[in-house]
Amino acid sequence: MLHLTLRQLKVFESVARNLSFSRAAEDLFLTQPAVSMQIKQLEDNVGLPLFEQLGKKIYLTDAGRELDHYSRAISQQLADMELALDELKGLERGKLHISVVSTANYFAPHLLARFCQRYSGITVNLNVSNRETVLKQLSDNVIDLAIMGQPPDGLDIATDSFMENPLVVIAPPDHPLCKVRQIPVKRLEQETFLVREPGSGTRGAMERFFMAHHISINRGMETDTSEAIKQAVQAGMGLGIMSLHTAELELETKRLRILDVQDFPIMRHWHVVHRKNKRLSSVAQAFRTFLLKEAPELMPSLTGVAK
Repeated sequence: MLHLTLRQLKVFESVARNLSFSRAAEDLFLTQPAVSMQIKQLEDNVGLPLFEQLGKKIYLTDAGRELDHYSRAISQQLADMELALDELKGLERGKLHISVVSTANYFAPHLLARFCQRYSGITVNLNVSNRETVLKQLSDNVIDLAIMGQPPDGLDIATDSFMENPLVVIAPPDHPLCKVRQIPVKRLEQETFLVREPGSGTRGAMERFFMAHHISINRGMETDTSEAIKQAVQAGMGLGIMSLHTAELELETKRLRILDVQDFPIMRHWHVVHRKNKRLSSVAQAFRTFLLKEAPELMPSLTGVAK
């Protein structure tokens, strides 16, 4: 009889998922020596090595792959048990595990706050990451729901749009084009653009738009946050294209302006996403319904922001 603990399996799952002791330690809020100790104890119990190191990288051994398969099944059964117990409690208690792409973090906390006011007994685990990380969390089945702009291809997911997500061209308030109306898209070829990282939904939408209009833009700084783009645009380093929701404060305080460019905004939508085969808890299902029915009315209207 193997004497394994749930804690050991949880640590093992994180190391197996990340293929890194240091990243597993960050995920679990442990020290790296503590993670190494748990894995060593687990290997002693199993009687076989679970990881092997080649160069600077670690890989699962055959035994590690077997344990990973069964530990995932055990974790899913425990999650199903917790879900069943939470459903017996109704919406008076329960947990919601949700991840949002970084651009959605400008409005998602407002919606979560309103939802939690209605169901005060629930707890929320909110993760804010880039699109690639959120997709991996969906694939690994470690979250209930995700909020993102561009739904992924190739994953067995269910997705519903719940709110418009217009992408606009932003500029510093002293930029010469701020005084121009109906700017031809071709004129943008003369400007430098600050862009999000490859894989970003905003970047993908921007590149598809310019490709469709046969526009070749000059790329300046590349960054993985909308906040950095806003600061760089304000500093005069170039123009940016971003979700209107991310620039609400700067537009209201006149630190940024929206350029009146033909064929803009690029109209997209925010989506709530989950795995098709995932059994949603009462809390997750209630929040999904809340987004679909109430989110557009609860969010402030930005369509009237002055250009």
